[in-house]
Amino acid sequence: MHRRHCLLPGLTLLAALLTGLPATAQDRDGKFFKQVEGTWVGPGEVVAGKYKGTKFTCNFTGTTPKKSTGMMLDGACRVGVFTQKMSAKVERQGKGYRGVFMDGGKGDGLDIVSGRIDGQRVVFGLNRKQLNGAMSARLPDENTMNVTVSVKVNDELVPVIGMSLKRTTDMTRTGSLSEGR
Repeated sequence: MHRRHCLLPGLTLLAALLTGLPATAQDRDGKFFKQVEGTWVGPGEVVAGKYKGTKFTCNFTGTTPKKSTGMMLDGACRVGVFTQKMSAKVERQGKGYRGVFMDGGKGDGLDIVSGRIDGQRVVFGLNRKQLNGAMSARLPDENTMNVTVSVKVNDELVPVIGMSLKRTTDMTRTGSLSEGR
């Protein structure tokens, strides 16, 4: 009996110390994804491969799921008069992340097979049959998101697409892209 009473103050102190520890990884990840919410517009460019030098403009709306940790991006990218719908969905599964870009690897898109958040940057592993790569998104400030998509070539990640997106509230510009004009 005496032993239990000696443990109680120690457990109380331990509980007090633990409440002062930094947020869990899931809480930190959730805060990162919350920063992606909103409307993003900006230019991009294909920086390697057959279409190197092709410039485009993208418009995305970022949201977060209510009951899990993750994000959804939905929108379109435009090259000249051509518009291509774009979407991505990723959610925490266990200690990592899973999701799809477009309709996933079984369709015309990519599977998101892993993910890691480090400060203001997230890196997702991408896969489609024999193609492996990564997508990195960095938030240098609250209104800027820089995105790089890379593919693995001979054990080296080679950047192929780069985008610099800005947060916007301009509904005229947002509406025209989402309607495919």
